[in-house]
Amino acid sequence: MLFKRFYLIIGLVFSSASAQYITTDETRTAVELIEDVLINSGCANISNVSASGGFFASGEKSWGYFNATGTSFPFEEGIVLSTGKIVNTQGPNSFISDDGGGMGWTGDNDLNQALGLNNTFNATVLEFDFIPLGNQISFDYIFSSEQYLTNPNPNQCSFTDGFVFLLKEVPSQSNYENLAVIPNTTIPVKVNTVRGTGTICPAANATYFDAFNGTEHPTNFNGQTKVLTAKADIIPGQKYHIKLVIADEGNYRYDSAIFLKGSSFSTGVNLGDDKTFVNQNPVCPSESITLNATTTGVLNYQWFFNDNPIPGETDSTLTLNPPYNVNQNGTYSVELTFSPTCISTSEIDLDFATALTVDQTSYTFCDTDAAQDGITTVTLSDIIPTLFLNLPSNLQMNFYSSPTSTVPLSNSFLLTTPFQQTIYAKISNSSCYNPIAVTLNINTFNAIINDETATICNNISTTLTADSGFQSYTWNTGETTPSINVTTAGTYTVLIENTNGCTKTKTFTVTNSEIATIENIVITGFDENTSAEILVSGNGIYEFSIDGVNYQNSQIFTNLTGLVYTAFVKNGCGIVPKDFYLVQIPKFFTPNGDNINDIWYIKGIRPMTPNARSIVSIFDRYGKLLTLFPAFGNGWDGTYNGQQMFADDYWYVIELGDGRTAKGHFSLLR
Repeated sequence: MLFKRFYLIIGLVFSSASAQYITTDETRTAVELIEDVLINSGCANISNVSASGGFFASGEKSWGYFNATGTSFPFEEGIVLSTGKIVNTQGPNSFISDDGGGMGWTGDNDLNQALGLNNTFNATVLEFDFIPLGNQISFDYIFSSEQYLTNPNPNQCSFTDGFVFLLKEVPSQSNYENLAVIPNTTIPVKVNTVRGTGTICPAANATYFDAFNGTEHPTNFNGQTKVLTAKADIIPGQKYHIKLVIADEGNYRYDSAIFLKGSSFSTGVNLGDDKTFVNQNPVCPSESITLNATTTGVLNYQWFFNDNPIPGETDSTLTLNPPYNVNQNGTYSVELTFSPTCISTSEIDLDFATALTVDQTSYTFCDTDAAQDGITTVTLSDIIPTLFLNLPSNLQMNFYSSPTSTVPLSNSFLLTTPFQQTIYAKISNSSCYNPIAVTLNINTFNAIINDETATICNNISTTLTADSGFQSYTWNTGETTPSINVTTAGTYTVLIENTNGCTKTKTFTVTNSEIATIENIVITGFDENTSAEILVSGNGIYEFSIDGVNYQNSQIFTNLTGLVYTAFVKNGCGIVPKDFYLVQIPKFFTPNGDNINDIWYIKGIRPMTPNARSIVSIFDRYGKLLTLFPAFGNGWDGTYNGQQMFADDYWYVIELGDGRTAKGHFSLLR
C-alpha cells in the first residue's frame, strides 16, 4: 500500500534551477527542515526537533537542505543527511568524498543496536516527535554511497555504511522499529544488501538498485538505490518519536548520504496490501472487496480511480463487487480532508482476476523419438492458447505433475508415463483458480522408414517410390502421390503420415550417374596371397563383384585361388563385366614320363598376352642357371643339357610383363 504526500492548500512555490547538479543549503534550522520541507502540511503536530552531526572547522555541516530542480535527480527538493560535508554531495561525481577523519566524530548507539554494530563513526542524526492524524506514516528516500564502486577489489565487497529510520511511541517503548528495510522484509538497506550487477561483488536485491554513476551525475556519489518508501502502521493521536541516523562503518572513509523527499512525510490511512498480479494476490472473480478509510477527525472523503474522482463515492468505505473486467485494474485512492490545511491521500493498487472459461483439456501429440514407445517430449506452451477461451495476458500459466505440486514442469516436458499422462495447469500469479487436469495422449509411427539413394542414368528420369500403405504423402516438390518422377539430381524428401496423424520423413539422395568403364584390374601377389583391384571410371556410385552374385562396396578382392575370374561392376545404370586371370606357381612336379605333372610351368600365364615380356629363370641350389624360358612357354621338363636332374629343390625367378615379380623354390620328385 502506497501513500501520496500530504499537501497544503496554500504552499510554497520554488523556482526551477537550470543546473544539472543538486545544490545544498546549510542555513535552514532543523525545525524548518522538518516542518517546511519534509512534512510541509498541517497533518501532524511536530515537536522536540533536533539535529546533530559533523561541524567542520570551516563551518560546513553534514545535514541540511538540497534542491534538485532542473536535474535528473528523482526528488526536486528535500533533506540530505551525510557522513561527510553535504556540500560535497553536490555533483558532478568527480572525486571520492570521505570527510570527517581525525575530528572525534563518533557513531550512534541506537543505530549500533538496531543494526548489530559496534564500530560506527561520523553519525548524522535528525529526530523529532509527532502526533499523527492518520493510522500510517510513510516517506520516500534514496540511499547514495561512494562505496558503490564500479571496479572494486574483492575485499571491498563487504564495505558498507549504515543508516536507520527509527520509530517508537512516546513515552518510550523498549525498542525502536527500523523502517529503513527492503520492502516486505526485515533486511536493513545497505550497500551490500542492495546492489546491482556488473561488478565482481555479488548482486543483492538488484530490483531496488538504481545505477552505478559516471562522472556526470547530479550527486557526487558512485551509486544509489531506487526511490524507496519507509512506512509503518501507527495509532492516530498517539505521540511518536522518529530518529533518522546515518553513520560510517569501520572508519570515516567513503561517505554515504540519505536523501529524504520533500513533502513526502505522510500520515494517511492504511487501505491494506496491494492486490496485484505482480504480488500474486489479485482480487478473485467471485470476491467482493471493501476499502476502509474510516479515520477519526475526517471531515470529507472522496474516492478516486486512477486519479479520477469516482462519482458519488464520498463515504469512508468503497465496496467493489463482481463481475469485474480488466478495465477496473489500477490505483484506487481516497482523499481525506482533516482540516482546510490538511488533506491526505492514500492509495492501493488492485488487479481483478478474470473468470476463466475452459475450452480444451485433452491433447494428442505424436511420439517424435526413435524408440516410438509412447514417451516423448511435449512443448507445454503449445497447449496454453486453446486451454482457455479467455486467458488474459497478465495471467501466468504453468503446468505441474500433481494438483499440490509447487515445482513447475519444464516447458519441454518429457512424459514419464507412456501413451497417456495427466498433468495440471495452474495460474501461478493468482490463488483464485483451481488446478485444471490436462490429458496428454501420445500416438506413434511404428513402421521403419529408411532413406534411399537413387541415380539418374545418362539424364534419363527415374522414379522415386515411398513406402506404401500410409495415409498421405507430401513431397518437397509439392506432389502428394506415393511416387514421383525426377529428372535432376538432388535431395528429395517425402513426409509420410500414418492413420494416427503422425509423420516420418524419408529422404532420397539422387545423383547423376552412368555405367562404369573398367579401366584396369591390378593383380597383386601369387597363389593364396593374390588380390585383385578393379579400377573404374565414370560418374556414379558403384558396387563390385567377381561372381556376379555377391557385390561389395570395396573394389579390392583378396585371397583369390582360382585362375580365371570375371569382374562385374554395377550401379543403377547397368552392369559391365571383364575377365581377368591369375597366376599359380606349382610347388612340385614329377618328370617320370607318365604324362602326369611331367612339366613344371606357370599356370594361368597362357591366357596372358603372349607378346608381353614374361620370363621364368630356373636355378639349382648353388645358384647355377639351368634354364630360362618365356612364362607362357612350355615350361621345364627337369633336364639340363639333355641330362635328367636329381630329385631336389630348385629356385625360380619370375618376371611378368604386367610388372609383377616372384622368387621362390619348388621340388623335383622322382
